[in-house]
Amino acid sequence: MLRVLVVDDDQGLRLSVKSALLSTGRFEVDEAFDGINAVEKVKTPGKKYDLVILDVDMPRLNGLEALKRIKEFDPGVIVVMVTAHATVNDAVLAVKDGAYNYLSKPVSGEELLALVDKAVRAYSLISSIAASSPVLVEAGRKIIGNTSQMQKVFNIIHRLAKVETPVLIRGASGTGKELVARAIHFNCSRKDEKFVAINCSAIPENLFESELFGHEKGSFTGADQRKIGKFQYAEGGTLFLDEIGDMPQLMQVKILRVLQEKVFTPVGSNREISTNVRIIAATNRPLEEMIKTGAFREDLFYRLNVVPIFLPALCERKDDVERLVNIFIKKFNEAHKKRITGMEADALNILKKYSWPGNIRELENVIEHAFVLESSNVLTMAALPESVLAAAGVSLIDLPSPSLDNKKSSQARAVRPSPVGIPGGIDELDSELESGQSQDLAEGNSEEVNDGVESGESSELSEEPIEPYSGENLDFNAQKETFEKEFIIKALKTFKGRINQTALHANIPKKTLLRKIEKYGINAKDYLN
Repeated sequence: MLRVLVVDDDQGLRLSVKSALLSTGRFEVDEAFDGINAVEKVKTPGKKYDLVILDVDMPRLNGLEALKRIKEFDPGVIVVMVTAHATVNDAVLAVKDGAYNYLSKPVSGEELLALVDKAVRAYSLISSIAASSPVLVEAGRKIIGNTSQMQKVFNIIHRLAKVETPVLIRGASGTGKELVARAIHFNCSRKDEKFVAINCSAIPENLFESELFGHEKGSFTGADQRKIGKFQYAEGGTLFLDEIGDMPQLMQVKILRVLQEKVFTPVGSNREISTNVRIIAATNRPLEEMIKTGAFREDLFYRLNVVPIFLPALCERKDDVERLVNIFIKKFNEAHKKRITGMEADALNILKKYSWPGNIRELENVIEHAFVLESSNVLTMAALPESVLAAAGVSLIDLPSPSLDNKKSSQARAVRPSPVGIPGGIDELDSELESGQSQDLAEGNSEEVNDGVESGESSELSEEPIEPYSGENLDFNAQKETFEKEFIIKALKTFKGRINQTALHANIPKKTLLRKIEKYGINAKDYLN
């Protein structure tokens, strides 16, 4: 439930706005009678507002000044201005200072709720791009200080909403560059106009100019009718040029002219067309190196690089994996109509070990893959893609398939999120030992296995000090087996006899571990507690 503060010196208007919001059942509403009272409530410790509905004309402190103080204290709060017709110009200025939008009095309930819903969707975009951990750089230095991750993102969007300059988003493929571009657009003054995205690497070089600037009928073979380009289509809004590092050099010159002169000429035309489009560009290419080789124009780089944003790779911030997983679980619960409550600790541990060459996009695909396969209410290792498991040294054939049969065990692990665990407890361990013994028998090691089991050896050997090698015991195979047994016993002790966790963390294939346990007569149940 979102918390809203309604600010107006007119008690009747406060009541009508409050009633409209409460009727939806989605908001918790407080009131403030003027600007000073509003600022005091926003700054109250422990009281965080998601939305402030703020009148412009009030005594003591007007809405414009209150907006500035509120935004300085909390850049993340959504502010909607309410104004009389005579002060509409003031409301427009307020939007430039960080207000989301404005409403003219008298305020209708339908109009209010429609604008609030739009503002909340824009807010959710900012929440999503927190996953990308963007860093804004100005004059070669980071301008976002030691604030929380969300505060960093809100500061970036708040700054960019107040300017019309181009933005250059840098980052590897899959880090969320287009998501950042959309969040900037839907939280700036152009939010009500079009957001048009174009991938520069996907357009054939001979069609590039026509795609961006349009063409006249008969201007080239196949041009059987007039066509408007992306610049004209996006008029008044934002044009997102993804992978601009792949743009042909001839087009780089033409884009530079558009940025400088704000005009372009369609293919086959003699007329210039004025344009009012904000450019947001993105690339995963090393533009500085491309400038040195002549592959990218230096003047275009500096024209685009007015406000650069850097998105780090996911492998550089493994601590964010769990937060991202929770974001995607929420997203796919809505998309797939499921009620997944979380992810098993051992499955999450595998994700944290993975290198993520595809960054956030790959992680999102992995979670959706798990959603499709998982039948219980928690995501398990068995639902992860085989390639991710293999990178962590886990074989898919060693894991139980996600099915209704293991739903209860999955629920039990979710309630007790230990980093280690055997899904089926002692019964599963016994079955694993049986399967391992049959495999050793098939390999002709039945005598060795029987001797080990009958001897009843478990942890005695691990308590004995290792003696210096002598001529009598300087035998490689004998010493190798001694080491293997001691190592496995210590690993089982560390992970409390849990086979899956011992295999995962000790970097031993599970089938190999089971064979060695039987070979050396180790009883893993001795270490369950």
